[in-house]
Amino acid sequence: MATFGNGLPLPIFWEPFLPSHPWSISVTEDASFLLSSARVRRSYQDDRAFKRVTLACALFVAILFLGIIWSLLDGAWPAIRAFGVSFLFTETWNPVTERFGALGAIYGTVLTSALAMLISVPIGIGIAIFLVELCPRVLRRPIGIAVELLAGIPSIIYGIWGFFVLAPLLQQYVMPFLIAAFANVPILSSLFAGPPYGIGIFTASLILAIMILPFVAAITRDVFEAVPAVLKEAAYGLGATVWEVQWNVVLPYARSGVVGGVMLALGRALGETMAVTFVVGNSHRISTSLLAPGTTISATIANEFTEAVGPLYTASLIELGQILFLVTFLVLAAAQFMLYRLERRAGGRT
Repeated sequence: MATFGNGLPLPIFWEPFLPSHPWSISVTEDASFLLSSARVRRSYQDDRAFKRVTLACALFVAILFLGIIWSLLDGAWPAIRAFGVSFLFTETWNPVTERFGALGAIYGTVLTSALAMLISVPIGIGIAIFLVELCPRVLRRPIGIAVELLAGIPSIIYGIWGFFVLAPLLQQYVMPFLIAAFANVPILSSLFAGPPYGIGIFTASLILAIMILPFVAAITRDVFEAVPAVLKEAAYGLGATVWEVQWNVVLPYARSGVVGGVMLALGRALGETMAVTFVVGNSHRISTSLLAPGTTISATIANEFTEAVGPLYTASLIELGQILFLVTFLVLAAAQFMLYRLERRAGGRT
């Protein structure tokens, strides 16, 4: 039996904390040993509690995700039952006859987002390269702050500016020039045809490009700044130019971060509502001309949800939201898969 230093036996409930072989310890050693054992046990309990809390947070996100899917399916079920798969491939949107199709809204959403990315990604990467490599130190911080402040402007401000300032300028100067310049070019003549309304797919794409430009530029700049200086210095030491260093060293090293920033901007473009609603034209028609009015999924929901009369009309709008949710999810999944492939390819090279 273990005893204290004065010969008194230890209590029975202390024995599990002691080594298996018989021994005698002093009161001071007993106390320190028990305190350390209690501390270890308390730390273990805290770790288990922390694990349960984090697991609950992860399950909450998963349950919330499934709940959103279920609520959208439940709300859109009348439209799914009435139109089926044809809802995705029908251009007609007529609340009077209750004939609804999502093709026009899907077309406008994909086209405006693609054009916005085509405009903003090269400019954003160029801004990032300038801020990291070429910008004078005294101007680097003010320009960087200005770029980041663009991301904080509310979307409705972009919409108002686009409707009252950008659209008239495009209608008076840019669109007539594009129509006249490409009138005799086989493919471009159909892309830039029709009267210069000022509002339409092209204007909405420009607004979206301006809105997502800060995301691309800021994230790309941060990723470029994380590139080890020794890699760039080695390339410069071999006689490479700034362009060669950026193209052959910086971009390959930071491509995962750049792709992540681009996909984040694309997610913002797909779901943008108010700014696009002001300038897209809100027409459920598919036109080959980029200057023609169109619509997007989010703009359709924002314009018509409060005026929806009847369960089928409301269900059709909810199904549009379900399609937008699915498109955004697929884009993010594709981004994750692309990042995985890039990292795996980079690991294979090393």
